[in-house]
Amino acid sequence: MQKYIYILFILVASLGMSSCGEYQKVLKSSDINYKFDYAKRAFEQKRYAQTTTILKDILPMFKGSDKAEESLYLLALAHYENKEYADASAYFQTYYNRYPKGKYTELARYFAGYGYYLDSPEPQLDQSGTIKAIEELQAFLDYFPRSDKVSIAQSAIFELQDKLTLKELQNAQLYYNLGTFRGNNFQSAIITARNAIKEYPYSKYKEELEMLILKARFQEADLSVDERKADRFRDVIDEYYSFINNYPDSPNREEADNILKIAQKYVKD
Repeated sequence: MQKYIYILFILVASLGMSSCGEYQKVLKSSDINYKFDYAKRAFEQKRYAQTTTILKDILPMFKGSDKAEESLYLLALAHYENKEYADASAYFQTYYNRYPKGKYTELARYFAGYGYYLDSPEPQLDQSGTIKAIEELQAFLDYFPRSDKVSIAQSAIFELQDKLTLKELQNAQLYYNLGTFRGNNFQSAIITARNAIKEYPYSKYKEELEMLILKARFQEADLSVDERKADRFRDVIDEYYSFINNYPDSPNREEADNILKIAQKYVKD
Protein backbone atom coordinates (compact mmCIF):
# COMPACT_ATOMS: atom_id res chain seq x y z
CA MET A 1 0.00 0.00 0.00
CA GLN A 2 2.80 2.40 0.90
CA LYS A 3 4.44 1.59 -2.43
CA TYR A 4 1.33 2.74 -4.33
CA ILE A 5 1.06 5.92 -2.28
CA TYR A 6 4.71 6.67 -3.05
CA ILE A 7 4.15 6.12 -6.77
CA LEU A 8 1.09 8.38 -6.71
CA PHE A 9 3.08 11.07 -4.92
CA ILE A 10 5.82 10.87 -7.58
CA LEU A 11 3.25 11.15 -10.38
CA VAL A 12 1.58 14.19 -8.80
CA ALA A 13 4.93 15.85 -8.20
CA SER A 14 6.00 15.15 -11.77
CA LEU A 15 2.80 16.65 -13.15
CA GLY A 16 3.28 19.73 -10.98
CA MET A 17 6.85 20.20 -12.17
CA SER A 18 5.77 19.66 -15.77
CA SER A 19 3.01 22.24 -15.40
CA CYS A 20 5.40 24.71 -13.79
CA GLY A 21 7.90 24.17 -16.60
CA GLU A 22 5.30 24.78 -19.28
CA TYR A 23 4.09 27.91 -17.48
CA GLN A 24 7.60 29.37 -17.61
CA LYS A 25 7.75 28.48 -21.29
CA VAL A 26 4.41 30.20 -21.89
CA LEU A 27 5.56 33.37 -20.14
CA LYS A 28 8.57 33.60 -22.46
CA SER A 29 6.61 32.78 -25.60
CA SER A 30 5.61 35.42 -28.14
CA ASP A 31 2.75 33.28 -29.48
CA ILE A 32 -0.39 34.93 -28.09
CA ASN A 33 -2.67 32.10 -29.25
CA TYR A 34 -0.52 29.57 -27.42
CA LYS A 35 -0.68 31.76 -24.32
CA PHE A 36 -4.44 32.10 -24.64
CA ASP A 37 -4.95 28.34 -24.93
CA TYR A 38 -2.73 27.79 -21.90
CA ALA A 39 -4.63 30.42 -19.90
CA LYS A 40 -7.88 28.57 -20.59
CA ARG A 41 -6.35 25.26 -19.53
CA ALA A 42 -4.94 26.86 -16.40
CA PHE A 43 -8.39 28.20 -15.56
CA GLU A 44 -9.97 24.77 -15.98
CA GLN A 45 -7.29 23.36 -13.66
CA LYS A 46 -8.05 26.12 -11.10
CA ARG A 47 -4.65 27.76 -11.46
CA TYR A 48 -6.25 31.17 -11.45
CA ALA A 49 -3.15 33.23 -10.68
CA GLN A 50 -1.47 31.86 -13.80
CA THR A 51 -4.61 32.61 -15.81
CA THR A 52 -4.77 36.24 -14.76
CA THR A 53 -1.04 36.81 -15.25
CA ILE A 54 -1.11 35.51 -18.82
CA LEU A 55 -4.37 37.17 -19.83
CA LYS A 56 -3.26 40.58 -18.57
CA ASP A 57 -0.19 40.19 -20.77
CA ILE A 58 -1.99 39.24 -23.97
CA LEU A 59 -5.32 41.06 -23.65
CA PRO A 60 -4.10 44.30 -25.28
CA MET A 61 -2.80 42.27 -28.23
CA PHE A 62 -6.25 40.81 -28.90
CA LYS A 63 -7.86 44.22 -29.30
CA GLY A 64 -10.32 44.11 -32.18
CA SER A 65 -10.16 40.33 -32.51
CA ASP A 66 -12.73 37.66 -31.68
CA LYS A 67 -10.71 36.54 -28.68
CA ALA A 68 -10.68 39.95 -26.99
CA GLU A 69 -14.18 39.52 -25.53
CA GLU A 70 -13.59 36.01 -24.23
CA SER A 71 -10.20 36.98 -22.79
CA LEU A 72 -11.61 39.90 -20.83
CA TYR A 73 -14.47 37.83 -19.42
CA LEU A 74 -12.14 34.96 -18.51
CA LEU A 75 -9.77 37.40 -16.79
CA ALA A 76 -12.62 38.73 -14.66
CA LEU A 77 -13.86 35.23 -13.88
CA ALA A 78 -10.39 34.04 -12.88
CA HIS A 79 -10.07 36.90 -10.39
CA TYR A 80 -13.54 36.02 -9.07
CA GLU A 81 -12.73 32.33 -8.62
CA ASN A 82 -9.48 33.34 -6.89
CA LYS A 83 -11.60 35.38 -4.44
CA GLU A 84 -10.12 38.66 -5.62
CA TYR A 85 -13.59 40.12 -5.74
CA ALA A 86 -12.86 43.83 -6.09
CA ASP A 87 -10.55 43.22 -9.06
CA ALA A 88 -13.04 40.77 -10.54
CA SER A 89 -15.93 43.23 -10.30
CA ALA A 90 -13.87 45.98 -11.90
CA TYR A 91 -13.06 43.73 -14.87
CA PHE A 92 -16.67 42.59 -15.16
CA GLN A 93 -17.69 46.24 -15.31
CA THR A 94 -15.12 46.86 -18.01
CA TYR A 95 -16.54 43.90 -19.91
CA TYR A 96 -20.20 44.96 -19.91
CA ASN A 97 -19.27 48.56 -20.70
CA ARG A 98 -17.15 47.43 -23.63
CA TYR A 99 -19.61 44.76 -24.77
CA PRO A 100 -23.10 45.93 -23.72
CA LYS A 101 -24.68 43.23 -25.88
CA GLY A 102 -21.90 40.69 -25.57
CA LYS A 103 -22.10 36.97 -25.11
CA TYR A 104 -21.39 37.18 -21.39
CA THR A 105 -23.01 40.53 -20.54
CA GLU A 106 -25.75 39.09 -18.34
CA LEU A 107 -23.28 37.10 -16.26
CA ALA A 108 -20.80 39.98 -16.18
CA ARG A 109 -23.41 42.32 -14.71
CA TYR A 110 -24.43 39.71 -12.18
CA PHE A 111 -20.88 38.87 -11.09
CA ALA A 112 -19.90 42.54 -10.96
CA GLY A 113 -22.57 43.11 -8.32
CA TYR A 114 -22.10 39.80 -6.54
CA GLY A 115 -18.34 40.29 -6.39
CA TYR A 116 -18.81 43.62 -4.64
CA TYR A 117 -21.34 41.92 -2.37
CA LEU A 118 -18.78 39.28 -1.35
CA ASP A 119 -16.20 42.02 -0.82
CA SER A 120 -18.54 44.19 1.27
CA PRO A 121 -16.87 45.21 4.57
CA GLU A 122 -18.09 44.80 8.12
CA PRO A 123 -20.76 47.35 9.22
CA GLN A 124 -18.37 49.38 11.37
CA LEU A 125 -16.16 50.12 8.36
CA ASP A 126 -16.68 52.46 5.42
CA GLN A 127 -19.66 51.21 3.41
CA SER A 128 -18.95 52.71 0.00
CA GLY A 129 -18.27 49.19 -1.29
CA THR A 130 -21.64 48.01 0.04
CA ILE A 131 -23.42 50.85 -1.73
CA LYS A 132 -21.57 50.01 -4.94
CA ALA A 133 -22.68 46.38 -4.62
CA ILE A 134 -26.33 47.41 -4.23
CA GLU A 135 -26.10 49.69 -7.27
CA GLU A 136 -24.54 46.98 -9.43
CA LEU A 137 -27.00 44.30 -8.35
CA GLN A 138 -29.95 46.63 -8.88
CA ALA A 139 -28.66 47.47 -12.35
CA PHE A 140 -28.43 43.75 -13.08
CA LEU A 141 -32.08 43.31 -12.04
CA ASP A 142 -33.11 46.27 -14.18
CA TYR A 143 -31.33 44.91 -17.26
CA PHE A 144 -32.18 41.23 -16.78
CA PRO A 145 -35.44 40.95 -14.79
CA ARG A 146 -36.03 37.41 -16.07
CA SER A 147 -32.60 36.03 -15.26
CA ASP A 148 -32.41 32.80 -13.27
CA LYS A 149 -30.18 34.69 -10.82
CA VAL A 150 -32.79 37.30 -9.89
CA SER A 151 -33.67 35.72 -6.53
CA ILE A 152 -29.98 35.49 -5.55
CA ALA A 153 -29.41 39.14 -6.47
CA GLN A 154 -32.51 40.26 -4.56
CA SER A 155 -31.47 38.35 -1.44
CA ALA A 156 -28.00 39.89 -1.66
CA ILE A 157 -29.49 43.39 -1.92
CA PHE A 158 -31.67 42.83 1.16
CA GLU A 159 -28.65 41.58 3.10
CA LEU A 160 -26.57 44.57 2.03
CA GLN A 161 -29.35 46.97 2.98
CA ASP A 162 -29.54 45.33 6.40
CA LYS A 163 -25.81 45.91 6.76
CA LEU A 164 -26.27 49.62 6.01
CA THR A 165 -29.16 49.74 8.46
CA LEU A 166 -27.06 48.06 11.13
CA LYS A 167 -24.37 50.69 10.66
CA GLU A 168 -26.98 53.41 11.18
CA LEU A 169 -28.31 51.57 14.22
CA GLN A 170 -24.79 51.48 15.64
CA ASN A 171 -24.42 55.21 14.95
CA ALA A 172 -27.74 55.95 16.65
CA GLN A 173 -26.75 53.78 19.62
CA LEU A 174 -23.49 55.69 19.89
CA TYR A 175 -25.36 58.99 20.05
CA TYR A 176 -27.66 57.51 22.67
CA ASN A 177 -24.73 56.34 24.78
CA LEU A 178 -23.16 59.81 24.60
CA GLY A 179 -26.29 61.22 26.23
CA THR A 180 -25.84 64.90 27.01
CA PHE A 181 -22.11 64.96 26.39
CA ARG A 182 -21.45 68.25 24.58
CA GLY A 183 -25.06 68.64 23.57
CA ASN A 184 -28.32 66.77 23.15
CA ASN A 185 -27.15 63.51 21.63
CA PHE A 186 -30.52 61.90 22.29
CA GLN A 187 -32.01 64.07 19.57
CA SER A 188 -29.20 63.03 17.22
CA ALA A 189 -29.98 59.39 18.02
CA ILE A 190 -33.64 59.94 17.16
CA ILE A 191 -32.86 61.67 13.86
CA THR A 192 -30.35 58.99 12.83
CA ALA A 193 -32.75 56.17 13.68
CA ARG A 194 -35.69 57.81 11.90
CA ASN A 195 -33.64 58.41 8.77
CA ALA A 196 -32.58 54.75 8.75
CA ILE A 197 -36.20 53.60 9.03
CA LYS A 198 -37.21 55.92 6.21
CA GLU A 199 -34.36 54.72 4.00
CA TYR A 200 -34.76 51.01 4.80
CA PRO A 201 -38.37 50.46 5.92
CA TYR A 202 -38.23 46.67 5.59
CA SER A 203 -35.00 46.06 7.47
CA LYS A 204 -34.84 43.40 10.15
CA TYR A 205 -33.40 46.10 12.45
CA LYS A 206 -36.48 48.30 12.27
CA GLU A 207 -37.81 47.17 15.65
CA GLU A 208 -34.50 47.93 17.36
CA LEU A 209 -34.42 51.35 15.74
CA GLU A 210 -37.95 52.15 16.93
CA MET A 211 -37.17 50.96 20.44
CA LEU A 212 -34.09 53.15 20.50
CA ILE A 213 -36.21 56.13 19.47
CA LEU A 214 -38.58 55.43 22.34
CA LYS A 215 -35.72 55.20 24.84
CA ALA A 216 -34.10 58.37 23.50
CA ARG A 217 -37.43 60.21 23.74
CA PHE A 218 -37.75 59.09 27.32
CA GLN A 219 -34.23 60.18 28.28
CA GLU A 220 -34.74 63.52 26.58
CA ALA A 221 -37.98 64.07 28.50
CA ASP A 222 -36.56 62.91 31.82
CA LEU A 223 -33.67 65.34 31.57
CA SER A 224 -35.84 68.29 30.50
CA VAL A 225 -36.52 71.32 32.64
CA ASP A 226 -39.78 71.06 34.57
CA GLU A 227 -41.68 73.38 32.25
CA ARG A 228 -41.08 71.10 29.28
CA LYS A 229 -41.44 67.69 30.92
CA ALA A 230 -45.18 67.33 30.35
CA ASP A 231 -44.98 68.04 26.61
CA ARG A 232 -41.98 65.80 26.11
CA PHE A 233 -43.50 62.94 28.07
CA ARG A 234 -46.58 63.22 25.85
CA ASP A 235 -44.26 62.59 22.93
CA VAL A 236 -42.90 59.60 24.81
CA ILE A 237 -46.41 58.20 25.26
CA ASP A 238 -47.19 58.71 21.57
CA GLU A 239 -43.96 56.94 20.71
CA TYR A 240 -44.83 54.09 23.05
CA TYR A 241 -48.20 53.41 21.42
CA SER A 242 -46.66 53.58 17.98
CA PHE A 243 -44.08 51.00 19.06
CA ILE A 244 -46.46 48.50 20.65
CA ASN A 245 -48.90 48.80 17.76
CA ASN A 246 -46.11 47.69 15.46
CA TYR A 247 -44.59 45.14 17.85
CA PRO A 248 -47.15 43.96 20.42
CA ASP A 249 -45.11 40.84 21.21
CA SER A 250 -41.74 42.54 21.26
CA PRO A 251 -39.09 41.15 23.66
CA ASN A 252 -38.70 44.81 24.68
CA ARG A 253 -42.35 45.07 25.72
CA GLU A 254 -41.63 45.06 29.46
CA GLU A 255 -39.09 47.87 29.16
CA ALA A 256 -41.48 49.83 26.97
CA ASP A 257 -44.33 49.37 29.48
CA ASN A 258 -42.12 50.67 32.30
CA ILE A 259 -41.33 53.74 30.22
CA LEU A 260 -45.07 54.33 29.74
CA LYS A 261 -45.76 54.08 33.48
CA ILE A 262 -43.17 56.71 34.29
CA ALA A 263 -44.28 58.98 31.43
CA GLN A 264 -47.91 58.90 32.55
CA LYS A 265 -46.97 60.33 35.94
CA TYR A 266 -45.93 63.57 34.26
CA VAL A 267 -48.94 63.93 32.01
CA LYS A 268 -52.25 65.11 33.36
CA ASP A 269 -55.47 63.79 31.82
